[in-house]
Amino acid sequence: MNFTKILTHWYSVFKRDLPWRETKSPYYIWLSEIILQQTQIKQGLPYYEAFVSNFPTVFTLANAKEEQVLKLWQGLGYYSRARHLHNAAQYIVNELQGEFPKTYKDLLTLKGVGDYTASAIASICFNEPAAVVDGNVYRVLSRYYGIATPINSTQGIKYFKALAQSLLPHTNIGDYNQAIMEFGAVQCKPKNPNCIECPLQDSCIALAQKKIESLPVKINKTKVSKKYFNFLVFVSEDKKTLLEQRTTKGIWQNLYQFPLIETTKVLTQKQFEKNKKIKMLLNETKHDFSLYNKKAIIHKLSHQHLHTKFWIISLDKLPQKGIPISEIHEYPVPVLIGKFIDEFSF
Repeated sequence: MNFTKILTHWYSVFKRDLPWRETKSPYYIWLSEIILQQTQIKQGLPYYEAFVSNFPTVFTLANAKEEQVLKLWQGLGYYSRARHLHNAAQYIVNELQGEFPKTYKDLLTLKGVGDYTASAIASICFNEPAAVVDGNVYRVLSRYYGIATPINSTQGIKYFKALAQSLLPHTNIGDYNQAIMEFGAVQCKPKNPNCIECPLQDSCIALAQKKIESLPVKINKTKVSKKYFNFLVFVSEDKKTLLEQRTTKGIWQNLYQFPLIETTKVLTQKQFEKNKKIKMLLNETKHDFSLYNKKAIIHKLSHQHLHTKFWIISLDKLPQKGIPISEIHEYPVPVLIGKFIDEFSF
């Protein structure tokens, strides 16, 4: 029994029972793949179920307001995925008359759909011979074949894609693609893989050469920068606060946050009260300052670490038009803001 047949057989016995595996609908497969990008199944499953419940068709998703989509996405991170999802749904409805693309090439025209997602949808829904290559696949192939080429190098990306393509079976391509991904997620895990019960153990090069821990190889290209965020949490006598929408491009684009002052370092309360921006915003309005968290909350993103403080400003009347605090949960916010809102409880 060869590599491909072993994995397909393993999948038929050990695959997890997941809702998107009960359908060949490209809409539902697409939803699951976008949600599960950079997200574990345990975390992504409730979001998938919520999206299917709120937007059962591509038409309902396309007709939704972006704020609705972002609110439902709240907590998943990488919010560009949600914006691209909404944009692609509108394209399918308005330009393709609601007909989902049926080929790998055509799927790539959708916003937010790259090689992996297009391959997954094309193979699972339409049995097109397009190999999926995600983190799980990289790990399985690099270990089994003993490949030390960095998976995030130009050479590595091309090599692993070609290898994955060469291993595709002639039939049941979607099942095989799901099998190798599932095998990497459940059996050939990043840490403490179950090599003792692995059906590929007799021919796995990494196991034979004791290189399981060192494969796959990845070049560390990410430089992490520090940012210092100071959020102004206004609380007025008539139970209102201020929220602003981030309209500039970035990971939090179109999400809401408390007024933000970014500084070059963590500030003490005395330093902060002297800040020109805060003085201009308050414009001598009578207020009380208090710091919610004395120690900065460090919110880690892929390329940035946000050192965050929440400053509570109690005052009689807001310096500008605000929103009722009772409505604050209706706005889509970054998870950092969402956690604060839940903890503070106003």
